[in-house]
Amino acid sequence: MDKFLTEAISEAKKGLAEGGIPIGSVIVHNSKILGKGHNRRIQKGSVVLHGEMDAFENAGRQPASVYRECILYTTLSPCPMCSGAILLYGIPKVVIGENETFLGDESLLKERGVEVIVADSPECKELMKQFIRNNPALWNEDIGK
Repeated sequence: MDKFLTEAISEAKKGLAEGGIPIGSVIVHNSKILGKGHNRRIQKGSVVLHGEMDAFENAGRQPASVYRECILYTTLSPCPMCSGAILLYGIPKVVIGENETFLGDESLLKERGVEVIVADSPECKELMKQFIRNNPALWNEDIGK
């Protein structure tokens, strides 16, 4: 498995250990992690701190030219908000751990020229399946059911 997806999974596990939703993300520039994060919506009482958004926050202010050379790794298909941030900052490539549990706005990303790769990771799928089984109310709260 790709070492950066492995790092995103590690972030997802951190989030789970903190009592949050197990979704992690890393932003990579020139084979170095620029920012990493995990879903902290529950931990911080936040409506925006999804894994991808936390990774952007932790990457800090970067010139657009840097973001246009990055790859974003995420354990779960990005929601509309996170897909919007990917497009806003011009991230050209996204590697997704899995999209069976939740299918985000991959079609929009592809339409706008982002290369989308789905790794179909059994570990990512199992993390989410267990979380949803054990915490259906928290999961449904975040995805708007």
